Amino acid sequence: MLLDTASLYFRAFYGVPDTVKAPDGRPINAARGLLDMIAKLVTAYEPTHLIACWDDDWRPQWRVDLIPSYKAHRVAEVTEQGPDVEEVPDPLEIQIPVIRAELAALGIPVVGVAAHEADDVIASFATQATQPVDVVTGDRDLFQLVDDARGIRVIYTGRGMSNLDVLDDAAVVTKYAVLPTQYADFAVMRGDASDGLPGVAGVGEKTAATLLATHGDLAGILAAAEAGTGMTAGVRAKLLAAADYLAVAPTVVEVVRTLDLPDADARLTTPDAAALARVAQDWGLGSSLDRAAAAISARA
Repeated sequence: MLLDTASLYFRAFYGVPDTVKAPDGRPINAARGLLDMIAKLVTAYEPTHLIACWDDDWRPQWRVDLIPSYKAHRVAEVTEQGPDVEEVPDPLEIQIPVIRAELAALGIPVVGVAAHEADDVIASFATQATQPVDVVTGDRDLFQLVDDARGIRVIYTGRGMSNLDVLDDAAVVTKYAVLPTQYADFAVMRGDASDGLPGVAGVGEKTAATLLATHGDLAGILAAAEAGTGMTAGVRAKLLAAADYLAVAPTVVEVVRTLDLPDADARLTTPDAAALARVAQDWGLGSSLDRAAAAISARA
């Protein structure tokens, strides 16, 4: 099981009241909410291994160089001396050390790769895995990883932890009328305001799906547009007008599957009681940490 960690702790931060505090007074709603999510996920889906994938760079420069608007609306500060700083609410930012500490106490490795997002780490682990993989995320872009033949599915948190969607090949087709292998091209054309991706003006999900059904992939669609066949004049004009965007967007949207990953001992093992006690006392994680540790111990 691969966790899109930031996706989960952001959801916990906004979904769990911040009335519970650590001994030093900081809110721990995101930290405790993440623990409750882990307990539920491990209990429900029974993974043998678990990795918390991390954004070592949430807005890689190589993606920004191709599409400058990529996640630009989330930037809190840009300096010449350092990388962009994501706009993270202060009450969440001060919980990141707590989250790292609780994951360490549970024996869950945190894995990030320089100049890449957690999505890329997840994609590389999933692609290189020799056993079935569950990807837990609220990010639709990872639907491109779904692959029944390799046992890769997405547990989607977009509707909340009480309404988890498990996406396999058929679920993606039912929802979007495209195959998972077509999803990245579909997302390129549709665009995504939450990531600052403009898409092709005037081409929505239905038109994008129809084009992919007819022409197979973005390369086939663009070849048909150049030839003036297989689509209406209006759609052809929209695609040709977006030629510069379409030349670079696939590289931005497609997840990287070929990262050189560090070794991670991800097999679930019974957490060390002393480590758990220290973290629980330091941060006041209470029953949430107990539930997560119990769920992991049951699978160890």
